[in-house]
Amino acid sequence: MPHSPKIHYATLENCHEAGGAVVVIDVLRAFSTAAYAFGQGVERIFPVGEPHEALALREKIPNSLAVGEINGIPFPGFDMGNSPKQMLEADDLRGRTLVQRTSAGTQGLIRSLKAQTLLSASFVVARATADYLRIISADEITFVSTGINNNGRGDEDLACAEYIHQLLLGAQPDPSPYLLRVRTSREAALFLDSTLPQFPPEDVEHCTRLDHFNFAMPVRRENGYLVMRALHSKPDIYS
Repeated sequence: MPHSPKIHYATLENCHEAGGAVVVIDVLRAFSTAAYAFGQGVERIFPVGEPHEALALREKIPNSLAVGEINGIPFPGFDMGNSPKQMLEADDLRGRTLVQRTSAGTQGLIRSLKAQTLLSASFVVARATADYLRIISADEITFVSTGINNNGRGDEDLACAEYIHQLLLGAQPDPSPYLLRVRTSREAALFLDSTLPQFPPEDVEHCTRLDHFNFAMPVRRENGYLVMRALHSKPDIYS
């Protein structure tokens, strides 16, 4: 009989209550950016909650870079912002460590204190994330849509959660309507504004490349820090 975990949905407001396996989603852009970083050879990513933590940790870790944003704007002193385009254009990232601070995605990881298994996810690693969840046979799974707030934003994260949920049910959902929700989301509208160079339009396309990578992105606690790594569980059949 197929394993049927209990599925829950949460936001930044209540993810601290979630146990079991917790999948923290940020499509635009934190965990798409993280995936592209791993694709460029980054070894590990330390998610943190505040900019000063990122800068301090960068000083402690040789060969590391501080990346991320506050409200979408790169923080002064950071090496890069929160952009897949930037990751693709960066100088050699092989073997590097990133310290990532974002306004939504990394906050969800930091707040998910009761998670027994913690994953970061986006559309570019959707099927690999579902595969990972099947492998661990979690009894309870919570999807955290980090972008959701009271101003109508965040549907792109909910779309990703619902898509992965369908994969877990054994369905083969048409991805088109889910990806359309990303492209027509309130967050995506920022990337159409030519006066906002920190939101390059290419990022929306990078973030909607379904299953572009064949790895999941588990997050574990090591020596008091959260550490994200890319975990390949299958041959490269998704790209």
